[in-house]
Amino acid sequence: MIRTERKYVEILMILKEHQEPMGAKRLSELLAERGYVMTDRAVQYYLRYLDECGFTRKIGNLGRVLTPEGLQETESALVDERIGFVISKLERLAFRSTFDPFTGTGDIAYNLTIVDEDNLEPLLDSFEDVKRAGCGFFNSYRVIYSDYRIPPGNAGIMTVCSITMDGVLQHNGIPVQMAYGGRIMVEEKKPQYFADLIRYQGTTIDPLALFISSGLTSITGYIGTGTGILLANVREIPVYAKKRALEVSESMQSNGFIFPLEMRSGNIYNLVGDPNRISLVSYSGMNYVGHAIENQIPVTNEIGAGNIPFAKISE
Repeated sequence: MIRTERKYVEILMILKEHQEPMGAKRLSELLAERGYVMTDRAVQYYLRYLDECGFTRKIGNLGRVLTPEGLQETESALVDERIGFVISKLERLAFRSTFDPFTGTGDIAYNLTIVDEDNLEPLLDSFEDVKRAGCGFFNSYRVIYSDYRIPPGNAGIMTVCSITMDGVLQHNGIPVQMAYGGRIMVEEKKPQYFADLIRYQGTTIDPLALFISSGLTSITGYIGTGTGILLANVREIPVYAKKRALEVSESMQSNGFIFPLEMRSGNIYNLVGDPNRISLVSYSGMNYVGHAIENQIPVTNEIGAGNIPFAKISE
């Protein structure tokens, strides 16, 4: 019966997202954040079951980690239950993004790219190409080495996740909906139409990660000629919030954000919009990663890896 419960899937997903060993107390806290109130004892009961299934293993007194079988289980267990997991994770990151564009302070959300140190230089060259072309979400990034998620002999690169935008809008009293992740066709540096769109509400995988892994981008072409297929996000806000959204976007631009690409109500490019809502289109920070993949630089990447102070990535 445990395997039919949402709590079972939530525990697996938490262990997958955090990766480091985690005990029952910490799992109980994170489950509560997701709306599942469980005592430490109840969580221990679930963990013993996962141990018996071979999905988790205990690391001394540090807690549990997923086994390879457990990781596979997160990909197959209760697919219908996992619909919405992507957006719920992004919503948590947005809520924790406290960046204030008017003061340049607060926390932003970031993506984490991990690369072997032998490939670090070509990766940074690739990132610089995207930065110069102005087709990321933010015009800087940060290289790190000291992080439990980075294996020995590797480096990590933090790029600003566009979910930061949602947090900024929310904290400025603007209701925002994460609508779509998509591919946008650009000709001579002018956006023309969306080649594909996937709604965040109905997917078990991040749309942008899917487009990258499927080889459906042409970021290198855009950087070289001004024509290509880039990754973009579409957010929606009420039409009455346009004035405030313009003020916020201008402040974000002054802090190095490339946002928005387009902001208007009704139809936008070939997307049929709601006349009562404004669509905000922005390039994704994942264009950095997409360009590296196109250039066959082997990396691993986590979208929405966490939140950090803005000063740590802008300095």
